[in-house]
Amino acid sequence: MGATFRCQRSILEGKVQVPASKSHTIRAVVIASLAAGESRILGPLDSRDTGAAVRVYRGLGAEIEAGPDCWSVKGTGGELSTPVDVLDVENSGTTLMMALGSCALLRKGYAVLTGDAQTRRRPADPLVFSLNHLGAWAFSTRENGRAPFVVRGRLRGGTTSLEAHSSQYLSSLLLNAPLGEGEAHVQVPLLNEQPYVEMTMDWMRRQGISFEQEGLREFRILGGQAYRPFQRRIPGDFSSATFFLAAGALAENDITCCGLDINDPQGDKAVIDYLGLMGAQVEVEGETVRVRGRGLSGADIDLNQTPDALPMMAVLGCLAKGKTRLLHVPQARIKETDRIAVMAQELKKMRARIEETADGLLIEESELKGTEVHGHGDHRVVMALAVAGLNASGDTKIDTAEAVAVTFPQFADCMVRLGARIEVGQQAA
Repeated sequence: MGATFRCQRSILEGKVQVPASKSHTIRAVVIASLAAGESRILGPLDSRDTGAAVRVYRGLGAEIEAGPDCWSVKGTGGELSTPVDVLDVENSGTTLMMALGSCALLRKGYAVLTGDAQTRRRPADPLVFSLNHLGAWAFSTRENGRAPFVVRGRLRGGTTSLEAHSSQYLSSLLLNAPLGEGEAHVQVPLLNEQPYVEMTMDWMRRQGISFEQEGLREFRILGGQAYRPFQRRIPGDFSSATFFLAAGALAENDITCCGLDINDPQGDKAVIDYLGLMGAQVEVEGETVRVRGRGLSGADIDLNQTPDALPMMAVLGCLAKGKTRLLHVPQARIKETDRIAVMAQELKKMRARIEETADGLLIEESELKGTEVHGHGDHRVVMALAVAGLNASGDTKIDTAEAVAVTFPQFADCMVRLGARIEVGQQAA
């Protein structure tokens, strides 16, 4: 059954423990599943997306025991099992892309990958094109570059050109090509979301994987390599922290986010800079980031490297003096939803002065008024609209609120502990 959030204007103050990074957790599951031996993933994110990754890689032969604070993974040593059933990534686009590359390592048989309705709308044809160039065999059953996909191995190496409208395409090749049979030469004429590729390369370097790069435009990955078992604690998620950091910058709020590593390669730590640019008071000390609201001013913000921040930054733009432009983020249209269109549509219902551009949003200071808005089953849209509702007059009701379980199941509870007036209800069938 679906859930709703009902929000009213609130003053927020206190500390929040940020959940573990989804991006790191899924990469950890992939590498541990491909490694030989037993790995221990400490403090992973337990959410719908990461749970989907666990189930998919179990289907490929990894033995994964998911405890409350530690996931033990007995890997396949790169010898993946032919799945006995369809692999369902549910709402996890990251899992879909990573698993497409992993299934291209199969020595026999086929894998079928699918997901929920949102995931089946997400294009993956550039990645499929490159996998086929590198020796695998993959196709979309609907011939539209979207799931369901049928895949068989085996990656043998070669040369391919990859337009990485989503960084996940390149991360999939980088993580899986080392276990192929020959050298893969990947040329990247277009790359969005660069920090996520930096995160992938950091994992590879920690594993001793050999590759050469010319900037982020060309890679040579030696085949016949192996991942080794590891033990690592997963850092906090700056993407999830974004909603609390941004909320702290509003009205009289004062919020401290705990468990964040400012030196981690996660791109969304740039949100700290965005908030400072708009006039928020930001203090970083150790693994905590404190943000206090004293009035915001509009700004031009390039979100190409941080597309997940767009929904929340759109809300901030409405509540900042003057004009805000969110720029250079066309890939926000191919996430769980077309987030550019969705945020414009829903914030307009709240009387926001906001307009779409091809690659972003133009926003003017607005007096938000509570109303019923549609969360579109998109976790980041739901959370951003909740923060909008906490800064709007009257009541704001958001449907499909169950979507927050994709990355942040405790979102509403954390907000309530900070003083938010949020009620969780059931959505009528």
